[in-house]
Amino acid sequence: MAPVLDPTWQNPYTPSSAEKHLNRRAVRVFALRRKLPQTIIVAVVVVALIVGVVANAWLPLAGFGVAALYAWDLRRSLARYEKKGETLGPLIIDQFKAGGTDKDRLRLMTVLDRLAATFGVDSVTTYIVEDPGYNAALVPSPSGFSLFVTSALMSDFELIELEGVVAHCLARQRLDLVDRQSVSAVANLSDAQRKELAGEGMAYRADEVAAAAIRYPLGIAGALRRCERRATPAASFFMTPTFGQWRWIWFDVWADRRGAGIADLDDVELRALALEEW
Repeated sequence: MAPVLDPTWQNPYTPSSAEKHLNRRAVRVFALRRKLPQTIIVAVVVVALIVGVVANAWLPLAGFGVAALYAWDLRRSLARYEKKGETLGPLIIDQFKAGGTDKDRLRLMTVLDRLAATFGVDSVTTYIVEDPGYNAALVPSPSGFSLFVTSALMSDFELIELEGVVAHCLARQRLDLVDRQSVSAVANLSDAQRKELAGEGMAYRADEVAAAAIRYPLGIAGALRRCERRATPAASFFMTPTFGQWRWIWFDVWADRRGAGIADLDDVELRALALEEW
């Protein structure tokens, strides 16, 4: 029998439409769930007013009015919630001083220009921030995206490792993760809620997508190994409580932790091991 291609087969290293849709909807679904108690109360009031037609013919109209006003307010609230992530870029800029040399900036721009078309991401503004820790992040801005890379990463990483880090950050947007992870950083949430909204294991998934796109997993693996071998200096931003709130946007989400994370899909050592086995 002649071999037949499976028409339903999908490349596991290419984000599916369903996967991207789930990530795009994550903020709205999370916000709706947080609004659920309030929504239930309003629904009970509306039903009570409509049923009250026996007592007063005007009560149902009041009920429909309350329902319409709440629906309008809910929609406006959800839209604001989804836009929260755009405030993160300026907050990051306020946390750091500008860093890097002219050569570093040219190097970063060259890598970004080469990869942006591959990942379908444009309008990216780059920043090299002064910090002794190794990390990078892509966050939304009103005009596009902002890519932040630390000065230590720029000075210590080989070109192929820098390419892997930038590819990882762009892969997050290809997966439509950037908005949900940025909102997790700025919303008033507990650590558990931040983790839920950002998506556990998403750094691992972005590694897969990035490695498949650049066809060189060892570049990303090398970057992860550098992060794993070097303890983050105490003076780094990545040892502060603010980093704890923002951790899910960064390349190394556990930069403030040493060891004991091999069971965690987002741990740099586990991620490196997975890429090295490709």
